[in-house]
Amino acid sequence: MAETERTERQLRPAPLLFEPAEAAADPEHFFDLESIEDPKELLARATELTHAFRAATDRAVEFQAVAAAQLADPKRFDRLVVGDIAERAGWTEDYAAKMVEFGRGLLRDGPAK
Repeated sequence: MAETERTERQLRPAPLLFEPAEAAADPEHFFDLESIEDPKELLARATELTHAFRAATDRAVEFQAVAAAQLADPKRFDRLVVGDIAERAGWTEDYAAKMVEFGRGLLRDGPAK
């Protein structure tokens, strides 16, 4: 595989598809990785999933930050203070304050590319 092709593939994470409830209930089952016998193919697919989960985590954190900023917006009549946001999200107050600021930046400037 050419370096350019591999780099492009890494930048586009594998889609995360929800597993059927029966499969998710089986602790040995994980996105059908257990059925892949070829170690090269297993490494490739597991790596794709790793990149996909990381990308999903980054995106979810951005949504958390935006929600925190919106909840803390002083223009809202039902505005929450940082302590309340921290309690709802299971964060420390310091982390909640950082997330509010991060979210304000995202709302102002858009997500980082």
